[in-house]
Amino acid sequence: MQQEIECKFINVSHDKVRTKLESLGAQCIHPVRIMRRVMFDHLDDRFQKNKQHEHLRVRDEGDKVTVTYKKSTNSNYLYEVETNVGSFEEMCRLFESIGLHKYSYQESKRETWKLEDTEIELDEWPWLNPYIEIEGKTEEVIKDVANKLGFDWKSAEFGSVDTVYRLQYPIWTRDDSIGDVPEVKFGAKQPKWFKKGKT
Repeated sequence: MQQEIECKFINVSHDKVRTKLESLGAQCIHPVRIMRRVMFDHLDDRFQKNKQHEHLRVRDEGDKVTVTYKKSTNSNYLYEVETNVGSFEEMCRLFESIGLHKYSYQESKRETWKLEDTEIELDEWPWLNPYIEIEGKTEEVIKDVANKLGFDWKSAEFGSVDTVYRLQYPIWTRDDSIGDVPEVKFGAKQPKWFKKGKT
């Protein structure tokens, strides 16, 4: 496995971040696109029962399709195994054919920028304020870019998108996950438990 070194800054203006990136000479390597993903689990739901600390997904990124396994660690960062595949639909069919089942379909919007040795993702998810993600090979490189973009490292967040949802919806517990929602789509009605909790 390889360690995924990334951090998030939440509740940001993408327009302001874009302007700052342009002033720093960053390059937009992929304009905004819809990304769709399907989350898979074993028949015993071991990923979901384990507080969503493990994830297996197929994701259509617009220009490529990836299969990714992620696992939470004791550090701020995740361990990840990822590979490119040919077809979103066929990969989903393959997983179902070997006995895995899909439990959540999810959409997001992402715009990707390159600055020095990092990638900066401008992310949007249904029912969530905009945020950015900075990914690089070392924490030092990420800190440097965050500083250049005007972000205080003390306000950096780590983990999956669930972390961002939990911050915006304080009623969420550590056991709640966006993976608990069968369809996470733009324009869909927000689940009531986001603000009232599960019954």
